[in-house]
Amino acid sequence: MTDVLVVGAGPAGVAAAIRAAELGARTTLATSGEFGGMAANDGPAPVRTLAHAARLMREAHQLADYGITVGPPQLDYGTLLRRVADVVSDVRESAALRPQAETAGVSIRERLGPLRFAEPHLMDSAAGERLGADRIILCTGGANRRLSVPGGELVASHSDAWSLTAPPRSMLVIGAGATGAQIASVFNAFGTRVQLFQAAPRIIPTEDADVSAAVAAAFRAAGIVVHEDFGQIERFEATPQGVRMIYARDGGQLAAEAELAVGAIGWTADTAALNLAAAGVETDARGFIAVDALQRTSAAHIWAAGDVTGGLMLAPQALQAGFAAATNAVTNAGVSAGHAISPIGSFTDPEYAQVGLSEAAARVAHAVEIAVARFDATTRGIVDGRTTGFCKLVVDRADHRVLGCHVVGDRAVDVAQIAAVAMAGELTVDTLARLPFSFPTYAGVLARAAAAAAYRLNAEGRGAAQPLVA
Repeated sequence: MTDVLVVGAGPAGVAAAIRAAELGARTTLATSGEFGGMAANDGPAPVRTLAHAARLMREAHQLADYGITVGPPQLDYGTLLRRVADVVSDVRESAALRPQAETAGVSIRERLGPLRFAEPHLMDSAAGERLGADRIILCTGGANRRLSVPGGELVASHSDAWSLTAPPRSMLVIGAGATGAQIASVFNAFGTRVQLFQAAPRIIPTEDADVSAAVAAAFRAAGIVVHEDFGQIERFEATPQGVRMIYARDGGQLAAEAELAVGAIGWTADTAALNLAAAGVETDARGFIAVDALQRTSAAHIWAAGDVTGGLMLAPQALQAGFAAATNAVTNAGVSAGHAISPIGSFTDPEYAQVGLSEAAARVAHAVEIAVARFDATTRGIVDGRTTGFCKLVVDRADHRVLGCHVVGDRAVDVAQIAAVAMAGELTVDTLARLPFSFPTYAGVLARAAAAAAYRLNAEGRGAAQPLVA
């Protein structure tokens, strides 16, 4: 029996295992599949590789504008998937913290198949191993939520892209959150005719309303058919060419057909095989493992972290939660993983990202100043021919703190990271506006927005000079 057993080798599990071992606990990391979990094998790493290929396809069309003559870009999807496999392998071995885990002395047990509780301190694997521990940390992640309508089995998930031999000629994407928007954007760049369906009034509904509107407009301009507030799905039917979706809206019945339908309606906790009842671990109303602020479950010797708990389902947040869970499991230190500053972004075309409060949320409790800088007024955007987008800052009028930053456009994710650092350091927008940003960079759009906010906040009745930003 080991001191700490960590179940699941995604970001949360790996972070937990490394932390527990570094604190001196004999630690075993057990996973049903490959080291790295979904993030390395079926999530951000492979999806980002496809997104990079899509970006290269788009940028190839710009070459003539810069005097470079080549033939039209052609996609060999088989070669791309081999590149994806190479990336996944490299990430799994090098970038997914495996060397750190091995150096820390973690015993890594891979490809065990599903693990389940036999007793509160004992787990059996499908491969026949029995693993016991004084303390257990569950980091089994999430799974794609399936559509529960007649014919739902005809709908693929994002993972099924790896089994395609070529991009489909047409595609229905149901669900326009981060995953659905990314699928639509990537395959549109590959030449697939995409229809994107969102039941809510706007796509990527967790983003600031201006971001949703800008991304929807850019998608439509790129040829994606965007259906917002589309109605209710009744069923899916197989057709000789693929699949048909029947849906109802405003008392009428409509249909959409494509070679492939992909569902991206959210995630569920990957707990079905765990037999949680045998360990006394309770789930919440959504089916995720219930944890307190210290990542502890209803069983005193069991903690949980990452997607399986239903929080922000992102790798950086999972790492923090895994670290906290292991620290508390080994030392009872009372460490919380919560952080008010959590930048989020997606690699669509255009990219979008955010950190902090949306304009609507900020106005509930604050008097705010809104400043917007557009990419078509920044030198780097003009140089690169990437002028779509904006940076929007939400600033507290009372103390000039940045409450939120929302970006659409090239390198939006990187720009939001800079804003997150400024917010974590509690910089005022005045200080941010006076930082000498390198020139010309995409970060300049953040500097321009900060300068505009600082000018308006300080010029009222005082004749303040407007900060000059290149």
